[in-house]
Amino acid sequence: MSKFFVKSNQIEDNCINIIGEDVNHIKNVLRFKVDDELNICNSDTSINYVCKILNITSTKIQCKILNEIQSSVEGNVELHIFQGLPKADKMELIIQKGTELGVSKFIPVSFNRSIVKISGKDENKKIDRWNKIAEVAAKQCGRDIIPIVTNIENVKTVCNNIDKYDIVLVAYENEKNNYIKNELLKLKESLNKYKIAIVIGPEGGIDDDEIKEFEKSGAKIVSLGKRILRTETVALQVSSIIMYELENGGK
Repeated sequence: MSKFFVKSNQIEDNCINIIGEDVNHIKNVLRFKVDDELNICNSDTSINYVCKILNITSTKIQCKILNEIQSSVEGNVELHIFQGLPKADKMELIIQKGTELGVSKFIPVSFNRSIVKISGKDENKKIDRWNKIAEVAAKQCGRDIIPIVTNIENVKTVCNNIDKYDIVLVAYENEKNNYIKNELLKLKESLNKYKIAIVIGPEGGIDDDEIKEFEKSGAKIVSLGKRILRTETVALQVSSIIMYELENGGK
């Protein structure tokens, strides 16, 4: 069943009003008719509903709530990716696939070695596009939330927010002793619900001064193995590892 997201203010008197781009998609692409059923999720509360279409206009689709669905799509891991700005369309891949893997938030980061520089109107356009990609991916894979893509941050801002997480992992190719598995095992022994951040450098990597800043702020520097991975590969590999090890107790 197709899934669509709404806000709480679109729900009233046991009815849901779908507006915006979804109207055209439901009406002209999927060609749904009155009395067809939709799966609608309130993105503010993550509550899912089975709904029946009551009325279709050019600007609004009115649906009646038939029943509430109990969903367990979102697990016990809230995962944020602090992603060094990559070249070309790699960020789009990271957001799309990361959403499928369960990432809750993407924070683009400008590092000293970042090749890509985005600011002003270009930044706003990029952020809007990236959030749209997250929304489409969330619908496709049946998420109960739409992951957020924030404005671009710098290393200092990231370091100032490290204490908001249970653990912040910094993937670093020059780390030889502390593997990601070690940190996840320690975390698994002490908690059963997790708020985790991953810091991933751009194509040029993270320089030594930035690594020292992260260490000083309490982040854990980890190795992912003997091979050097592309930045987009790191995001997907680490997300997969964390979800496999920790989501719902790793069972």
